[in-house]
Amino acid sequence: MSDMSKELLRKYVSEQNFSNADEVLAALKDLFKDVLQEALEAELDESLGYGKHEVSGKGLNNSRNGYSKKTVKSELGPISINVPRDRNGEFEPQIVPKHQRNINSIEDKILSLYAKGMTTRDISEQVKELYDVEISAETISNITNRILPLVAEWQSRPLEKTYSFIFMDAIHYKVREEKHVVVKAAYVVIGVNLDGEKEVLGIWIGANESSKFWLSVLNDLKNRGVQDVLIFCVDGLNGFKEAIGATFPFAKIQRCIIHQIRSSMKYVPYKDKKAFVADLKQVYTAINEEQGMENLLNAKEKWESKYPNAIKSWEDNWDNLSTFFEFPTNIRKIIYTTNVIESLNSQFRKVTKTKLIFPNDESLLKMLYLATEKIHLKWTRNYPDWDLVINQLKIIFSDIFSKGA
Repeated sequence: MSDMSKELLRKYVSEQNFSNADEVLAALKDLFKDVLQEALEAELDESLGYGKHEVSGKGLNNSRNGYSKKTVKSELGPISINVPRDRNGEFEPQIVPKHQRNINSIEDKILSLYAKGMTTRDISEQVKELYDVEISAETISNITNRILPLVAEWQSRPLEKTYSFIFMDAIHYKVREEKHVVVKAAYVVIGVNLDGEKEVLGIWIGANESSKFWLSVLNDLKNRGVQDVLIFCVDGLNGFKEAIGATFPFAKIQRCIIHQIRSSMKYVPYKDKKAFVADLKQVYTAINEEQGMENLLNAKEKWESKYPNAIKSWEDNWDNLSTFFEFPTNIRKIIYTTNVIESLNSQFRKVTKTKLIFPNDESLLKMLYLATEKIHLKWTRNYPDWDLVINQLKIIFSDIFSKGA
C-alpha cells in the first residue's frame, strides 16, 4: 500500500469515528458497494469508448440506457447495485457477469464443505453464519449437482495404454433406492502408470460387490483405452481371477496377503492367534515360493487338525497368493498388499462418516469424486526407486513391452 493510500485510509477512518467492529464491517460493505459500482461504470465507459459526461460520445451508434437493479451475494453480505445498460444491449460486464448473483465464490466453498463430508443442512447453517446468506439445503444439493457433468467426464476420460499395477477394491454404503435402504458397493480402481504415478481410474456405484460387476468395470477400462496391465492386486473376492482372465489374459494376479491373513484369522480363537500369525509370517516372508510352500506345509501339519478352514484357503488360493515370489523385493513390497487402496478407502470413510444413508447413487458418487480430487493433489510423488522397478518390469514382461507399451 502506498503512502498516499495509507493517508487516505487514515483520513477515512478518522472521519467515520468507528466505535466497534460492526461499524467497520458496515462501512466496508458501503465502500465495497461504491467501488463495485464505479468499476461497472468504468467497464461501460471502456465498452462505449467515451465517459459518461463526455460530449464526444454524442451522435455515436450506441449510448447509455439507464440501469438495472441487482442484488448480489458477497462475503460482506447481500449488496444492491445498479448495473449500467447500453442501448444496443451489447455491454457484457466482466466484474459482475449477467445472470450471476454470487460474487464471493460461495459455490466453491459449498463444494469444499461438501467434499469434507458436511451434510447439506449443516452447510446451509454454516453459510448463514459466515455470510448471512440464506441458502436452503435443496439449493445446496442443486449446486453440488452441477459437478455431475464433470464427474461423468472424469469417469469416461481416456486412460493410458499400459499400467504397471492396478489395485481394485470396494467400499460399501447404505443408499436409498425405490423407498428402500440397500447396501451398495463403490467399486474403486487405482492405476499406477509406467512413470510410477498413481491415480484413481474410476469409481463405479453398483449392487453389493460381485465378480459380475467387476467384469463390467474391467471392460470399461478396456473401452477407455487400457490394453495391458502387468499386475492386478486384488482382495479375496471369488471370481476375480475369472473376470481378469476374461479381459486381460496376460496379466499377473496378486491376491492381497493382508486380506488373506484376516480371512484366515476368522477361524482361529484368540488364544492361538499370535502363534498362528507367526507361522503365517514365515510363509509370506519366505525368500522364494518353494520355501514359502514348505513353510505353509509346516503350518498345515501344526494347525490343520484344529483349524482346517484357515489353512485350506491358503492352499486353494496359492496360485494367486504366491505371485509376488516371482519378483524382486522392491516390487514385492508394492504388490503383496492392497494398502494403497485401503488408505484411499480410509480417506473416503472420513468424509462420508456423517452420512449414514445416501439419498441416491449420484449423491454418493459426488462426495467420493470431490474427495478423490483432494486426494489426487497429495499424490505428488511416485514410488521410490521407480527407475529400478520399471527396468525390472520391462525385463519380466518383455513380451508386452516389445509391442510398444
